[in-house]
This record gives sequence, structure tokens and C-alpha cells, in this order.
Amino acid sequence: MVPLSWYLMLAAFLFSCGLYGALARRNAIAMLMGIELMLNAANINLVAFWRHGVGPMEDLTGQAFAVLIIGLAAAEAAVGLALIIAVYRERRTIDVDELDILAG
Repeated sequence: MVPLSWYLMLAAFLFSCGLYGALARRNAIAMLMGIELMLNAANINLVAFWRHGVGPMEDLTGQAFAVLIIGLAAAEAAVGLALIIAVYRERRTIDVDELDILAG
């Protein structure tokens, strides 16, 4: 059986990569990919704590929360990509530094 600490280290690494991708990139699609990595790290934590906390068939709250986060990630990706496509059609760029739509 894999120890809980290994799952937590993997999730921390994924979350760190996602945070770097969301904060350091100028490309809007790369920022969305970073957010997806952070959500996947949260899923790993939820399922790992569920697996090591209670028996596998007694309570399915960890898996239920993970499925909800997967649905949230799918909705975020759909809405985010729709916004990026709309902005690209208007401005012909997805560089977030050049997007000043509210500035006038």
C-alpha cells in the first residue's frame, strides 16, 4: 500500500506546477491549464485522504467530492475557452497583458 505522504507530495508538486502556470504565464490557455492542474491536485488529496481515512466501502464522500470537482473543472474549461475564443475574435490575441477591454 502506498503511504499517504507520497500522495500528498505528488499533489503538492502538481499544485505548485499549476500555480506557477497560472501566475507566470501570459497566455490565457496556459493559465487555464495551470488552474486545471491545481484542481487535479485537490482531487488527489481528496481521494488520498478518503482512502487512508475510512474503509473503501464505508463512506464515499472523498470520491463524491472528487467527481464534483471534475464537473467543476469541465465547466470552468468550457466557460474559460469560450471567453478566450470571444476575446481572440475581438482582439486577435490571447496575451493577457494586452487585454485591457475595461480600460475603454
